[in-house]
Amino acid sequence: MLPAIIHGFFLALGLILPLGAQNIFIFNQGARSKRFTEALPSILAASLSDTLLIFLAVAGVSLLIRSFPLLQNIFLVIGLIFLILIGWTIWKNPSADKKNQSQRLSIKKQILFTLSVSLLNPHAVMDTIGIIGTNALHYSGSTKWAFAASCATVSWIWFSGLSLAGHFLTERLASRSRSLVLINKVSALIIWGIALYLGFVLLRT
Repeated sequence: MLPAIIHGFFLALGLILPLGAQNIFIFNQGARSKRFTEALPSILAASLSDTLLIFLAVAGVSLLIRSFPLLQNIFLVIGLIFLILIGWTIWKNPSADKKNQSQRLSIKKQILFTLSVSLLNPHAVMDTIGIIGTNALHYSGSTKWAFAASCATVSWIWFSGLSLAGHFLTERLASRSRSLVLINKVSALIIWGIALYLGFVLLRT
C-alpha cells in the first residue's frame, strides 16, 4: 500500500504545481484577506472539489467522460465564460484598504468562483479524471482508495499553503494596498490569458 500512497502523492503534486486559474484564485484570496480565516471558504471549496474529482476518477468516471468529446467542448465553453467573469471580478476590485475592505468577496462568491475554477476548468478536470483515473487502474481494493486519498491530501496541503503564502507575502510588503493592486492585476491578466487559450482550443476542435 505504501508504494500506492507515494505514487499518488507525487503524481498529484506534479499535476497541481503548474500555474493555473485555480492556483491563482486561491493565492489571490489569501493575498486580499486581512486574516487567513477569511480565505478559508475558497480553500475548503477548492480542496473538496479536487477530492470529489479524484474519487470520481478513481471510481471509473474517467472512462465515461473521455468517451464523449461533446462533453469536453461543453466544459470548454462554460470554463471560458467563468474565467472571463472571475478575471473581471479580480481586476475591478484591487484595493485592500479599509475603505474597500467591504468589497472583499463574500463567502458565497468565494465558494461560487472557487467551484467554477475547480469544477468548470476543462484542463483541471481532464487532468484529474484522465491522468489520476488512468493511474488508479494499476491498483485495486483498499490500495486503490489509499492512492486516491494520497492524491486528495496533496490538494488540502497545497491550497492551504498557497493561500497562506499569498496572505503573508502581502502582509510583509511595505505597501499592502499597492502590492495587492499589482497582485490582482497580474492575476486577472493570467486568468484572461488562460481563457484566451481555452478559446483557441475550442476553435480548433
